[in-house]
Amino acid sequence: MANTKRIEEAYRLARERYAEAGIDTDKALEQLAKISISLHCWQTDDVSGFEAGTGGAGGGTMATGNYPGKSRTMDEMKQDLEKVFSLVPGKHRLALHASYGDFGGKKVDRDAIEPKHFQTWIDWAKHIGIGLDFNSTFFSHPLAASGFTLSHLDSQVRKFWIEHAKRCREISAHMGKSLHTRCIHNIWIPDGSKDVTVNRLKHRQLLLSSLDEILKKPYEGKEAADSLESKLFGIGSESYVVGSHEFYYGYAVKHNLIYCLDMGHFHPTESPGEKISAMLLYVPELMTHISRGIRWDSD
Repeated sequence: MANTKRIEEAYRLARERYAEAGIDTDKALEQLAKISISLHCWQTDDVSGFEAGTGGAGGGTMATGNYPGKSRTMDEMKQDLEKVFSLVPGKHRLALHASYGDFGGKKVDRDAIEPKHFQTWIDWAKHIGIGLDFNSTFFSHPLAASGFTLSHLDSQVRKFWIEHAKRCREISAHMGKSLHTRCIHNIWIPDGSKDVTVNRLKHRQLLLSSLDEILKKPYEGKEAADSLESKLFGIGSESYVVGSHEFYYGYAVKHNLIYCLDMGHFHPTESPGEKISAMLLYVPELMTHISRGIRWDSD
């Protein structure tokens, strides 16, 4: 109780000071309460997922720190998430990766996932009153081991990942329709090279073609939307990243898509926040992935 009184007193003093500058802090808090944070489900288990026979993060993603007590099952993950939601004021959302489906212990490959594999999550989200967002999972898979997916030189590998992304868009639309709140489907791929790449243009031409095929089918805007996420470099792609900021920004502008700014995906001396006011002149919306700014992608 004493702690609550101190917080309220501190807020009263701050409110008065801001008021002197013409700022209504009560109104600002009302606006803030309308903004939903989409919590990343993979924060609870170090990106392990629920696919049968998989070995955790890969493809340029890596978990360090050995998070103690990480969730091992879907039920444990839901309990952890519900605890987080109970501690964070406001009405929020959950961002799922495709590798977190309810597969019943069976092997379901990425190009065979369906809305039914995520019905458990939809029912749970409906029960606790939150929305869902979705992410294609282009890593931690044998067909991503080369470091290339949608920009792979092998057309059969590209075909596999294109089908995966198409199914993820279908799942996103199903989530949005079921929960009556738009589900944003985010695309991030690990494609790149640790060493100097012979033909930088070729892979980007292939990625361009793959995205055109993936996004060909339109979905109802109030149910689903697509966003593209760039990265400066990753583990195993230090010299070359196909989906660079310039590539995705150009594609997003041309096709009127949402651009995802991950705060840890840029150069340490570069401020992603500085890009916002400029980018919003050209793209309809921005989505941000907020991470701790410790050197680079330390979220």
